[in-house]
Amino acid sequence: MAHFAELDENNIVTRVVVIDDEHELDGETWCNDFFNGGTWKQTSYNNNIRKNYASIGAFYNTEKDAFIEIQPYPSWILDEDTCQWHPPVSYPSTDIDKAYEWDEATTNWKEIT
Repeated sequence: MAHFAELDENNIVTRVVVIDDEHELDGETWCNDFFNGGTWKQTSYNNNIRKNYASIGAFYNTEKDAFIEIQPYPSWILDEDTCQWHPPVSYPSTDIDKAYEWDEATTNWKEIT
């Protein structure tokens, strides 16, 4: 099965559909014809096409030919190679029995108690 994302006029993903493999080679045209229009780009849940799997609300960057998720927090930084967002401070990995959540006010990880 092949996956294709429909983009709106701002290159925001509005839906993702699955089509038969027989249509994969001409999938963008096939989706346009079958769904009566739209702009379509192939995506892959294995992240081997357009860097990341497309999800509703994600942005398709034409220059990078990549799907980019919504920035989770203003302080997070986009990795230009992977097109994934990363916190400015690495996740604490010293104690596997503890869980943390991002605290944007302090731009750091906060232990969940």
